[in-house]
Amino acid sequence: MAKKKLNVGMVGYGFMGRAHSNAFAQAGHFFDLPYQPVLKAAAARNGEKLKAFADQWGYESTETDWRKLVERKDIDLIDIAAPNDMHLEIALAAAAAGKMVMCEKPLGRNAAESAKMVEAVEKAKVPNMVWYNYRRIPAVTMAKQLIDEGRLGKIFHYRAKFLQDWTISADLPQGGQGLWRLDASVAGSGVTGDLLAHCIDTAMWLNGGIDKVTAVTETFIKERHHALTGKAEKVGIDDASLFLARFDNGSLANFEATRYARGHKALYTLEINGEKASIFWDLHDLHRLQYFDHRDEGRTRGWRSIHITDGDHPYMGKWWVPGLQIGYEHSFIHQVADFLEGVGTGKSAAPDFREAMATDLVTDAVLKSSATGRWESARG
Repeated sequence: MAKKKLNVGMVGYGFMGRAHSNAFAQAGHFFDLPYQPVLKAAAARNGEKLKAFADQWGYESTETDWRKLVERKDIDLIDIAAPNDMHLEIALAAAAAGKMVMCEKPLGRNAAESAKMVEAVEKAKVPNMVWYNYRRIPAVTMAKQLIDEGRLGKIFHYRAKFLQDWTISADLPQGGQGLWRLDASVAGSGVTGDLLAHCIDTAMWLNGGIDKVTAVTETFIKERHHALTGKAEKVGIDDASLFLARFDNGSLANFEATRYARGHKALYTLEINGEKASIFWDLHDLHRLQYFDHRDEGRTRGWRSIHITDGDHPYMGKWWVPGLQIGYEHSFIHQVADFLEGVGTGKSAAPDFREAMATDLVTDAVLKSSATGRWESARG
């Protein structure tokens, strides 16, 4: 029996446009889904680069105006893989047109924008999801299962860091197609909304809500040449961000993100300490979960490295034989699979827009605390 087609309209052709396109193309090959994604159309302003992208990934058509994409009757789902300053307008238009909406993180440049997007999709009653893909790395999903089973007992500590080094050079400009993340008007914030947003989403998924935070941020290079204006302009984003947090369950946390950690390209680690056991995960070794259980017999007690490749591990039964690992791109494939399963059953797959807004409330509180020097509520 032929599966019902679900026509995807992609906005953007950059790094995330490629990651999302691959996920839509591959999901139906490995997961038994109620819908078959079709790469129907892609939209972006640069027609030449857009055509090359569409040809590379097999999109049937292109639009140089995303509004025309949203208006098309043959598009079921709008996927927003455009810069952050475009998320709000596209999401509102897509919801008004009755389209399903998937959006790259962060949902909005701030929680106020996110709230408008939440209102729009909930009013339109359209399926929606935000691409917080690290939840769907099997080892991280496994950590969630162990926590929910009570294996760790009461949680005392959560710590996470996300370190990069690509913006250290003072000669690097801000703004434009490749460097919009350094332009506050486009990105909203720097590492807080880019890197820490991932850490925060995963943390609240694993350990529950965050109550309040106290933070410090720093912009190490105060002025950069702007690629669009051609002038030297003040830098408005944060290059580094550190904060302490209290979770609703009473546990304490520390988070750190920077683009000034020389030698690190994408070092994302998290550790959770409970009364009975601890968990540690490292993106550089993403197919492994480090697990310590104090209830093990004393002579052999110690950290164990669990190779997440067996069929009874999350998602892995859909892939290869035990012992053969998967990678970063598979987390996006898992997200598409879960989203389409949710559409088929009528149950929203997390994180939806409302859940993603909670992360934006935390990042807003982090930025506010860095300005006031006080503990700030993460509830908005």
